[in-house]
Amino acid sequence: MILVINNHGQYNHRIHRTLHYLKIPSELVPNTTPLKEIEDKEPSGLILGGGPSVERSGNSLKYVKKLDYPILGICLGHQIIAQAYGGEIGSAGSESYAQIQINIQDENDIFRGLGPQLDVWASHKDEVNRLPPEFKILASSPICAIEAMKHQDKPLYGIQFHPEVYHTPKGPKVFENFYEVCREKP
Repeated sequence: MILVINNHGQYNHRIHRTLHYLKIPSELVPNTTPLKEIEDKEPSGLILGGGPSVERSGNSLKYVKKLDYPILGICLGHQIIAQAYGGEIGSAGSESYAQIQINIQDENDIFRGLGPQLDVWASHKDEVNRLPPEFKILASSPICAIEAMKHQDKPLYGIQFHPEVYHTPKGPKVFENFYEVCREKP
């Protein structure tokens, strides 16, 4: 089962619903859920949903730092992962909320079968400005250098875009690929 961490973003319920449609077992939980309760649920992975601000992200930073599960961070979740590992987040140079095309630089794992370009619905108000040490860039766009990233050794992924919405036509494949990563982890 994948736990979807609700960071108060408008699409967190849609992430959960998309997983349900894909027949991927999941549960939507508040970002205030204690670490022990997360561990007791024995998830195969976590998805950190989007949200309005880091200040309202509850225990998300603790989940990233202290739990050993595959994690996919979406939008704010992406930024939280970067912050947890020493990256830098800040205001986007080009603030937008629209469909864009990203360039996939590394097609393995979550982008398997999706490259070299992907149309996505992205929110660029805040973004990852500096890649954390031990991470590599998976995708970029003309308006954002770090559209997607991955830890070099751990199954930790961050994406700036929203795979759960209609305007990311191949978004469900990102979730299926992440679920495969979760199932492969011992």
